[in-house]
Amino acid sequence: MTQPKKNGPGPTLLSGGNPQIPKGDGDGPVQDYIEAMPGWKSAVGRRLDDLVVRSVPDVHKAVKWNQPFYGPDGKTWFLSFRCYTAYVQVQFLKGTSLDPVPPKPSKHDEVRYLDIHEDDELDEGQLRSWLEQTAQLPGVTM
Repeated sequence: MTQPKKNGPGPTLLSGGNPQIPKGDGDGPVQDYIEAMPGWKSAVGRRLDDLVVRSVPDVHKAVKWNQPFYGPDGKTWFLSFRCYTAYVQVQFLKGTSLDPVPPKPSKHDEVRYLDIHEDDELDEGQLRSWLEQTAQLPGVTM
């Protein structure tokens, strides 16, 4: 098992470079997570967070299991993301209900993923469409 490592001051980076951030509700813990994302991934985190807030203005935020979660009411969730070594993975918790379905399957029935690599061109129009669609669906209790 890979041991967490400290990269100087700040949060420990877990396997794949995912920041270890204490569980918490609200924007503060999410911003702490984004700030701790290593390298280019932090800019992706800021773009994702901004896109969620612009697409779903009343969104609730939290950090759970070392990743940001977004949902309609602070009790159920529709989206999260996390760092891996070579990409940031966006998790649509009801992804199979979206049109078109996000590209990467999951071992969980309804979950679908979008992996964002360093040089990827983000299709913000498609992301906004998925966010607007998923925000209309019942959230997932976690």
